[in-house]
Amino acid sequence: MKDEKLVLPAAGPGASYEVGYAKPPAAKRFKPGQSGNPKGRPKGSRNKRPGLHEERMKDIILDDAYRDVTVREGHRSVSIPMAQAVMRSLAINAAQGQLRAQRLFSQLLAEVESSRNMLHAEYLDKAITCKIDGEKELRRRAELGITNQPEPVPHPDHVKIDFRSGEVNIVGPMTREEKEELKYWLAKLPKIREAIDELEGALMDETVPDEITGLEVSIAQGEELYDKINTALNVVDIPGAQSSRRVRMTERNG
Repeated sequence: MKDEKLVLPAAGPGASYEVGYAKPPAAKRFKPGQSGNPKGRPKGSRNKRPGLHEERMKDIILDDAYRDVTVREGHRSVSIPMAQAVMRSLAINAAQGQLRAQRLFSQLLAEVESSRNMLHAEYLDKAITCKIDGEKELRRRAELGITNQPEPVPHPDHVKIDFRSGEVNIVGPMTREEKEELKYWLAKLPKIREAIDELEGALMDETVPDEITGLEVSIAQGEELYDKINTALNVVDIPGAQSSRRVRMTERNG
């Protein structure tokens, strides 16, 4: 015998239907004109005119331009941004002799190179101004005997300009925060060196094979850390910076 469907009683006095699937109690039903998601996007807001501070079309274009698409590359499929896929297709068409593609690609390339040249010229001009102004300020302080003011950041000596190639290289800290971090690691280097020396001293006196292995690993890790920091900071001629590990290991092996 087929089971009868379970039907709950009516929601309350005066209810005209039973409560069940797709039939919520009357008190829980949405009222006419009431949204089921009152905190959601207002109706029609997507079609409203953007405010003066909004650039909605630009956002749409950028979102779509950098959306990943799948293209064939030889015998495999790769995902690249839409903009890259379009430019690749344009370049291929230009290389195949399509005149319109050639003109458009040449125009885009010229615009990009012109923009890059303008940015580089602006950066070079700012670097020259920074170096000249910094040198003037240091000379002014020297003439007046001012010694209690912090050095300019970046320091003019750290601004390296190759006027033949137009290349600019900042070899020192560019902000006061970077300068403080540099000072912190400069102060750390001698302490790391001391710790390595202590480990090497312990290694010379150790006779247990496992302990020797552990000390050698710790020394190697310390040397690697020291070299990385030393290279990153471009630090030279620091007292005690040269490792004596090789000499001590030679003495031990002898």
